[in-house]
Amino acid sequence: MSIISKDLEKAISLLQNEELVAIPTETVYGLAGNIFSEKAIRSIFATKERPFFNPLIVHIPHADALNAVVAQVPEKAKLLAHTFWPGPLTLVLKKKASVPDLITAGKETVAVRIPDHPLTLQLLQSLDFPLAAPSANPFGSISPTTAEHVERYFGSKIKMVLDGGPCQKGIESTIVGFEGEQPVVYRLGSVSIEDIEDLIGNVRLTTHNEVLPQAPGMLERHYAPSTKTIISENIEEDLKQFHSLNVGILLYTDRIINSPVKSKFILSSSGDINEAARNLYAS
Repeated sequence: MSIISKDLEKAISLLQNEELVAIPTETVYGLAGNIFSEKAIRSIFATKERPFFNPLIVHIPHADALNAVVAQVPEKAKLLAHTFWPGPLTLVLKKKASVPDLITAGKETVAVRIPDHPLTLQLLQSLDFPLAAPSANPFGSISPTTAEHVERYFGSKIKMVLDGGPCQKGIESTIVGFEGEQPVVYRLGSVSIEDIEDLIGNVRLTTHNEVLPQAPGMLERHYAPSTKTIISENIEEDLKQFHSLNVGILLYTDRIINSPVKSKFILSSSGDINEAARNLYAS
């Protein structure tokens, strides 16, 4: 029996009863639970097989809800939130004491965003608690961009996938924190560095930390396919090394490849970077 459903009331009931529900966002599907339920949050970590030192992102329905989880908001953070929320930008800010350390990996900061998906915004507005929702995949695997991807990963390990259709962005949110007054990008994502710097000036890029990551996605191996993958600037030349294997290729735009391949996926026939991002994980 499929766990995929569009039943919003069922999702609300499950979350209120400390169960997990996979939810759609504009970026990727998230594995959601009540941030104030230790049972739910531990279940997120266990289901994903995610290490506890890797913090989670808190999802809220509107900017006013920020006051429930955040103690301090720098002026540049306010400007970013006003411009990009709802949307694929996560802000790492000083947390309130009420936010459990389990969410933040013991740090004094919490990662927060407002997702830009009508169904999930309706869900969040119907709950009296925010949701922690890391990507709905086993830790380190490719993030899911459809409800079917989530079901394939977890099957009956979770009670429900709230079906909101394919994700419109297809890659994770950009994560921005603050060290003093200095904005720092901890994870590259759907909002470009250029758009952020146009708004608040120069930012520092600190996107890797293997020991104490400030935000999700900072480990060297993350969102990784299980199949050996090679990034190539000369596909025909590299294909010669693997002529005896079944090889598939991902191309940004369509082009003729003068070598035999088993499968070819075109991310955007028109060369649209947003379309390519939307299709990347699914391909």
